[in-house]
Amino acid sequence: MTQELDDFRDLARNFCQKELAPNQERWIEAKQVDRGLWTKAGEVGLLALSIPEEYGGGGGSFAHEAVLYEEQARSGDGAWGVSVHNGIVAHYLAAYASEEKKKEWLPKFASGSYVGAVAMTEPGTGSDLQGIKTRAVRDGDSYVINGAKTFITNGAHADLVVVACKTDPDAGAQGVSLIAVETSAPGFRRGRVLDKVGLKGQDTAELFFDDVRVPAENLLGEQEGQGFIQLMQQLPQERLIIAVTAVAGMEAAIDQTIAYTKERTAFGRPVFGFQNTKFTLAEAATEAAVARAFLDQCIERHLLGELDVQGAAMAKLWTTERVNKVIDDCVQLFGGYGYMMEYPIARAWADMRISRIFGGTSEIMKEIISRTL
Repeated sequence: MTQELDDFRDLARNFCQKELAPNQERWIEAKQVDRGLWTKAGEVGLLALSIPEEYGGGGGSFAHEAVLYEEQARSGDGAWGVSVHNGIVAHYLAAYASEEKKKEWLPKFASGSYVGAVAMTEPGTGSDLQGIKTRAVRDGDSYVINGAKTFITNGAHADLVVVACKTDPDAGAQGVSLIAVETSAPGFRRGRVLDKVGLKGQDTAELFFDDVRVPAENLLGEQEGQGFIQLMQQLPQERLIIAVTAVAGMEAAIDQTIAYTKERTAFGRPVFGFQNTKFTLAEAATEAAVARAFLDQCIERHLLGELDVQGAAMAKLWTTERVNKVIDDCVQLFGGYGYMMEYPIARAWADMRISRIFGGTSEIMKEIISRTL
């Protein structure tokens, strides 16, 4: 941490406490945040944080991203899909779009006039990206896209979606390409916003592509068939983002539980006074401290360009498995109130369960790690 990052944390914390925390119930009911939240965030400089200034971005690093996601998690927000917009989609564009398209799209990402989404998962395909069915066929100076995607974060608001397609259905992983689709294109349709166990305020949606025609220059990369490599290059940052949120969520849950158990009484004394409570929280605090040390090490490696696929998989595996255990233990210490959705600990318990699934399941993380053993 530096003074600049400390100052930025104050900005991020104030924004999250003012704009995110008070609106959770309303967003849960609506299954999405207010569209205006994106432009508010753009106005204060919270979008496209680590995108170069020449494209309208903040010119920062992943450290700035990590600070924002930590403060979002600590505010109790599970609705705003800013990590997908900032840390994932914007970086696909910055790394692989043509210079002309970067200058066209990235300033809109920075202002919030465009919201980004990435569409990989399909109704019949999850972690196995080679099995996707969405097809993109070259037709003159355009691609024509047909297919369906599901579980797409920011799906209801997205103005631009990075779509994983098969440009050569017979080439396996070498037949996958990424194509940017502006949602104003004819033939693009949004399905329902899905009803999830947790993250209920997040607009996770179905997307449909019916003969959607996009310019050929919307292909990310210099040629077809680079999509799988591009995904593998960007997934470590996505998994590190999930780890950041997991550790911040763990720390917030422990703080909430300590405060609650010191105020709540049972059998004439605070719940914190019982040995089981103290021992459970001592274990939880240790889990969080170890996870934080490992996460910080991974962030430092990432900033130096040294975090590899296996290291990111380890970070995601460890932190998401631990946060689910810690929050479950915290819910137990809350007793019946821990099962009530008006308590942040209950929402955190439901929200964090997906962390072991999205961005690659824990089982996939173990498979990736095992390849280096």
